[in-house]
Amino acid sequence: MSAEEDKAVARRELEEIWTKGNLDAAGEIYAPNYISHQPAGDEDIRGVEAIKQFAAGMREAFPDLEITIEDQIAEGDKVVTRFRTRGTHQGELWGMSPTGKEVEITNVSVCRIEGGKMAEEWPAPDRLGMMQQLGVIERPPG
Repeated sequence: MSAEEDKAVARRELEEIWTKGNLDAAGEIYAPNYISHQPAGDEDIRGVEAIKQFAAGMREAFPDLEITIEDQIAEGDKVVTRFRTRGTHQGELWGMSPTGKEVEITNVSVCRIEGGKMAEEWPAPDRLGMMQQLGVIERPPG
């Protein structure tokens, strides 16, 4: 596949799964052996059903989730995407009750494309910034 085709797969994931919440597209986007290497020591997400469940949970927590892609770079079988995520915390998130607060965070994701599908991903969302905006973690003074 070309670099542009690989970037299109990464874009489609963000648009279909995360922004539109179209989980039926997961089988077309993710390889059966898909792995999302989660940051901060969280357990990796393995397989199409697992990523669908994770996405469903995030979409319940932020039903108005919107993603804006700012940059994409592709080389070999890897795509790096820098994007912004916006949404309103309206459902439970990792045991936290809804706050009604709007959040906007930056993200960078590196994904490996294999056979036209996402096989592996290394997401790096600004979870600290999200928790500060939700009021869970206090922002330092200054």
